[in-house]
Amino acid sequence: MSDTPPSGAGRTSRSSAREPHDVIVVGAGHNGLITACYLARAGLRVLVLERNPYIGGAAVSRELYNGFTYSNCSYVCSLLRTEIIRDLNLPAHGLQIIPYEGGCTLMRDGGYFALYDNHDALRREIARHSRKDAEAYDRFVRDMLRHCMFIKPLLLRAPPEPTTLTPHGIRELISFGRHFYRLGEERMAETMRFWTMSCADLLDEYFESEIIKAHLAGSSIIGTALGPRSPGTAYVLLHHYMGSIDGTVGAWGFARGGMGAITQALSAELRALGGQIRSEAPVQRILTRHGRAVGVQLASGEELRARTVVSNLDVRRTFLESMAPGDLPDEFLTQVRNFKIRGSSGKLNIALDGLPSFPAIPPGAPCIRGDMHVTDTIEMLERAYDDWKEGRWSRQPYVDMLIPTQIDPTMAPPGKHYMSVFVQYCPYQLAEGPWTEERRARFGSTVIDAIAQHSPNFKDLILHAEIRTPWELEKEVGLTEGNIFQGELTFDQLLFNRPIPGYAQYRSPIHGLYMCGSSTHPGGGVMGAPGFNAANAILGDLRR
Repeated sequence: MSDTPPSGAGRTSRSSAREPHDVIVVGAGHNGLITACYLARAGLRVLVLERNPYIGGAAVSRELYNGFTYSNCSYVCSLLRTEIIRDLNLPAHGLQIIPYEGGCTLMRDGGYFALYDNHDALRREIARHSRKDAEAYDRFVRDMLRHCMFIKPLLLRAPPEPTTLTPHGIRELISFGRHFYRLGEERMAETMRFWTMSCADLLDEYFESEIIKAHLAGSSIIGTALGPRSPGTAYVLLHHYMGSIDGTVGAWGFARGGMGAITQALSAELRALGGQIRSEAPVQRILTRHGRAVGVQLASGEELRARTVVSNLDVRRTFLESMAPGDLPDEFLTQVRNFKIRGSSGKLNIALDGLPSFPAIPPGAPCIRGDMHVTDTIEMLERAYDDWKEGRWSRQPYVDMLIPTQIDPTMAPPGKHYMSVFVQYCPYQLAEGPWTEERRARFGSTVIDAIAQHSPNFKDLILHAEIRTPWELEKEVGLTEGNIFQGELTFDQLLFNRPIPGYAQYRSPIHGLYMCGSSTHPGGGVMGAPGFNAANAILGDLRR
């Protein structure tokens, strides 16, 4: 599939006048909105349906406590493709991404390791822990960038399809083979090894300092039901590494006003293009006739017709919960059930009466304005994963905490601050029984206690805390088991295996029914590539 941005009003024909919509998109998350924007830009009449009273899916900004705005699911921005930002003119609709200046890991002995965006400052900081690692870091970054350069051309295009040898599929396979062959023999072997190795093994090949390895390893387990020693986590690290802000690869930042600023900008662009959005309109069933999608039925019983239906839901919710079982082949349904979507993450959003102190960090250090962690060894991360495997939240959790109000004061009243805390690991199903208010409170206390060990005034500053387990993420946002990627990013679920071999081209066994969510290539995060690629597939089919 071409990686040309979908565009061109008038290229596709209108449907019958009896159908007020050409396309219905199920779910107003960022991928659904991106697909809708590109289809509307091509001249199609698009309706997006959202079950919640607000739009955005997991990329939302919500005021849940007096004067505080929470990014209460996704919380930082980097992966959103610059091509999409440019195509859909999102800055004109108010989107502003503010880079943060580094990060740090706090150590149990009172020390710390800081990550700075200034190369010289970072090199001095690494050398403070290991001179050898200061030399190795440049080599590590070089090699990660090489892997990013291999992946980048594959993001905004459909993956090759080896299961159906159509002329188009053969061309795509040949194109992919040439892309891989150009790496050369040595780098081809390195790439295959990298995609299947553990993050711990990868970092051992570069670094000797445990604190440096622990800091870098955090990105390999975020949203993933794996530990740092699990095969495949090196790729998860890369997945978080290949974003960019203003051309700086690997940079992360805050969307001014919270992550909802992204989906609000997308919805403004969609409306400007003539598209429509209906909130509080949960889809109960995708309707089919003679093997073709014909529309949807809402929970209210209302039926809406369209010749094309696009699901932004994950692959399980799309085919196991939103369709009649008899509409789909048994073998396909078995593959859908086997697609791994395991919940492993929690989230706290905390309103603070002031800025907490972290005595280990020198006053004025910019690293506090980025992401801060409290697990200082690979072993701590692995033991936290062991707790999850036994059906309990981690007793010493990995936390990715940020205080975006240091950079974006619009998210809290004057003098107050908002803290976002992402947590690994938190199981969807507890060994001790279902999630209850009491168990959720104990989970929150474990996380707060872990932070308070490094900040003596932290607990005293807490005004309000929203505590979210995988159960809440599933119930409120529609993420199966609370999995933030709509399916794990392991090698068996990437490229032409995502979500299912034979259906990695955003299509389904039902004609006119497409997928655009993160269950599809290239996966999760607020990236937008699945939505872009799905729009390309739909427009290509309509032209043909």
